[in-house]
Amino acid sequence: MPRPKATKAPYSFAEPKEVLSESEQRFERIRHTIGLFLGPLAGLMVYLLPMTSLTPDAHRLAAILVWVIIWWITEPIPIPMTALLGAVLSTVLGIAPVREVFAPFADPTIYLFLGSFILAEAMAVHNLHKRFAFSIMTLRWVGDRPGRILFAYGAVAAFLSMWISNTATAAMMLPIGIGIVHALRELQSQGEKSTTSSFAASIMLMAAYAASVGGIGTPVGTPPNLIGIAMIEKFVHVRIPFFQWMLLAVPLLIIMYLLLFALLHRLHRPGNLSLQGSRNYIRNEQKTMGPWSRGQLNTLAAFLITVLLWILPGLLAIIYGTNHPIYLSYNARFAEAVVALLGALLLFVLPVNWRKREFTLTWREASRIDWGTLILFGGGISLGQMMFQTKLAENLGQVLLSLSGAESVWGITLAAIYISIFVSEATSNTAAANMVIPVIISLALAAGLNPLPPAIGATIGCSWGFMLPVSTPPNAIVYGSGMVSIRAMIRAGFLFDILGGVLIWITLRLLLPLMGMA
Repeated sequence: MPRPKATKAPYSFAEPKEVLSESEQRFERIRHTIGLFLGPLAGLMVYLLPMTSLTPDAHRLAAILVWVIIWWITEPIPIPMTALLGAVLSTVLGIAPVREVFAPFADPTIYLFLGSFILAEAMAVHNLHKRFAFSIMTLRWVGDRPGRILFAYGAVAAFLSMWISNTATAAMMLPIGIGIVHALRELQSQGEKSTTSSFAASIMLMAAYAASVGGIGTPVGTPPNLIGIAMIEKFVHVRIPFFQWMLLAVPLLIIMYLLLFALLHRLHRPGNLSLQGSRNYIRNEQKTMGPWSRGQLNTLAAFLITVLLWILPGLLAIIYGTNHPIYLSYNARFAEAVVALLGALLLFVLPVNWRKREFTLTWREASRIDWGTLILFGGGISLGQMMFQTKLAENLGQVLLSLSGAESVWGITLAAIYISIFVSEATSNTAAANMVIPVIISLALAAGLNPLPPAIGATIGCSWGFMLPVSTPPNAIVYGSGMVSIRAMIRAGFLFDILGGVLIWITLRLLLPLMGMA
C-alpha cells in the first residue's frame, strides 16, 4: 500500500500547551523571577553554612542540590538545562571527575526512554494511538463518562506495570491517553476547552502515577523491589519469595489505586464534560480512517514484539524463579533498554512500500521526540549517583530519623517510608533504593529492632516519588507530553506522597504481623 505523502503529524507530543489567564501568567512570571535568584542564593547559603557532619564533597553537593531542586520547581530556565547545570557544577566544584558525572547521561535507562519515545512517535504518525483510544472509549462499561474512562485507563496501566517496568508502561499508555484527549478536544465546543485541559492533566498524571503504583505489585515490577528484596536477603538473612511479596503488595496496590483515582478525580473534576454522541463520532472516525494501513500494522507488530519481550522476564520468573539461569541469562541479554531499541529499530526496517524503499518511520519523524526529557533524567541519575558516593543521602537519612524521634519498629518504619519518598523526589527511585534501604537496615539493627518492616517500608517508599518530573521515569515521560504543568504535578504529587505514605504504613502494620514478618 503506498504511503501517504509526508504531512504534519496528526498530533504533536509537545501540544497542546497550557493556556494561561492573565493572572496565571503574572504568577508564572513572579515564580520564574523569584526562582531565578532564590536558587543560586539558597545554594550559596548552604555552601557557606558550616556542616561538620558532611564531607567537603557532600557539603558542596548539598548546595548544588538545593539550587537545582529550586530551579526544577520554579522553572526560571528549562528543566532539562537545570539538570545539565547540576552536572556542570558538580564537575566545576570537583565533586567527581567529568567522565563519572556525565556517564549517567548514557545510562541504559536513557536508551529505554529513547526507544519508547520512538515507538510512541510511530503510533502518532500512523494514528495507531487513535485506534487504541477508540477501543477504550467504546467499552460498554466505560460509556461516555470521563470518570470511568480515567478509572479504566489507570487500571490497565497499574496491571501492566506489575509485570513490566513502570517506565515501559507509561511509555505505552502515553499515546493512548493522548489519543483519548485528542478525541475529546474534537468533541467539545470552544467554551469547554478548559475543562478538557483539566481532564487531560488527570489522564497524563494517571498514566505516570498508576504505572508507579502498579510496579509495587510484584518483585519484577520496579527496580527498588528487587533491590530491597536482595538487600533484605543479604543483610537481614530473610528471603521473600515471589508470591509472598505479591500477597503483601497486591492488596496495597489495590488500596493505593483507589486512593489515586479518588485524588485525581477530585483535583481535576470533569464537571459537565461528557461524551454524548461519542459513539456516532467514533464510528464516523473509524470509517474515515478506513482499514488498517501497512504502517499501522507494522507499528503494531513492533509494539507487540516489544511488549512481549518486556513481559517475558515476569513469565520466566513465575515459571523458573528469579535465581534460575534461564531468567538471569535472559535479563542479561535482553535488558529493557535493549528491547526498547530493538522495537524502535524494527520501525526503520519494516517497509510500507518496498518498491520505493519507504519504511514505517523516517528519521525526520523520529527526531520529533522530546530530547529534553532524556537530558532531564540523565541529570537526575547523575545527581543520585553522587549522593550515594559522597554519602550525602546516608547523612540526610540519619538526620531525618533523629529529627523524627522514632524509637519503635513502627515509628522507624513510618520515618523510613517518608525518608524514601523524600529522597526519591530528588533522584531516581533506583538510586534512592540503593541509598536509603541499607541505611534503614543498619539503623534498625543498631537499635536492636526487627529491620524487616522498616526495610520493606523504605523499599515501597522509594517508588513513591510523584512531585517532580525527575522523580521517576513515568513522571518525566508524561511531563514531556506538554499536557500537564509542573504546578499540577507538584500539587497532586504532594498530596499523594503524604496520603500514600500513611496508607503504606497502615497496610504494613496490618499485613506484616499476619504474614509472620513483624
